Amino acid sequence: MSKISTNPVITQIVEHLNEFPESKVIFMVGAGISTSCGIPDFRSPKTGLYHNLSKLKLPYAEAVFDIEYYKKNPKPFYILANELYPGKFKPSKFHYLMKLFQDKNRLQRIYTQNIDTLEREAGIKSSYVIEAHGSFAENECIECKKKYPLKVFKEKLNEFNKFDKNNIKKFKYARCDNCNGLIKPKIVFFGENLPSEFFETWDEDLELLNNDDKDNSHSNDIVIVAGTSLTVYPFASLHEEIPKAIKRILINFDKAGQFKSSPRNTDLFFKGSSDDAAVELVQNLNWTEEFEKIIGEEIKEENVEDRKLQDEFEVNTLLKSINDLNIAK
Repeated sequence: MSKISTNPVITQIVEHLNEFPESKVIFMVGAGISTSCGIPDFRSPKTGLYHNLSKLKLPYAEAVFDIEYYKKNPKPFYILANELYPGKFKPSKFHYLMKLFQDKNRLQRIYTQNIDTLEREAGIKSSYVIEAHGSFAENECIECKKKYPLKVFKEKLNEFNKFDKNNIKKFKYARCDNCNGLIKPKIVFFGENLPSEFFETWDEDLELLNNDDKDNSHSNDIVIVAGTSLTVYPFASLHEEIPKAIKRILINFDKAGQFKSSPRNTDLFFKGSSDDAAVELVQNLNWTEEFEKIIGEEIKEENVEDRKLQDEFEVNTLLKSINDLNIAK
């Protein structure tokens, strides 16, 4: 990775970051940053996940993420979950670029539409990541909202994969031991609200960007939008709310959102893949050595919350077993 980019967009980003060393970056990312990992996006013709689910004869493609449909028939989501479940994929170069911004103390936040948890897999701390549409990182009952550790849904998914598909109607999906409601990963389905953290954190970050105090260290921050068509709201509205004094950059194969409909004079557009942009940025920022090092490492932040839920689940399971034995006596 020794070639230095002459791409004017990369040059302008690097010049800005070097001129304002206190500035930080807010990333807004979508499925396009994960396609190089082998994860298909949702809407691409012939290769998208919705297309691949067409054989299930759903009433409409998005039914797989419809909470009311899930209550009636969890099967399509289990099939989809098997395709996307964490552990099957490795982060992309762009994920590791964001990790490097964290390590350099130049990362403000990552707002992601993705449910693949690859930001976590890359070693980015959860405090920096806002999963707008939720993720596979946590599970909960859709009725009483009781939380469950990762293994509860994962083990059921493994059972589902081995189950005789001719008798699939007899399969017992993951259910809550509190109210018998269905358990699913905390992915936002149609009919569910986005997590409050998404709105609350954005309000905080937006306030920092809007602060015109001369001592405001965020006045020179930049926003990088990558791998998203900016068509799904309210996520798509974020880039529209960025103050005009803040530089916006789109990394994508095509212009999207306001970058297409009402571009600003200060907007920048890198036409190409997010991984290509990541490599060129790393080269021009002279971060190559650190970048190659973190790509070679498997760094994951321990999911403390899941560990806590797992311990609690095991204790409750043990107590239930003891109680059942006492009743049997």
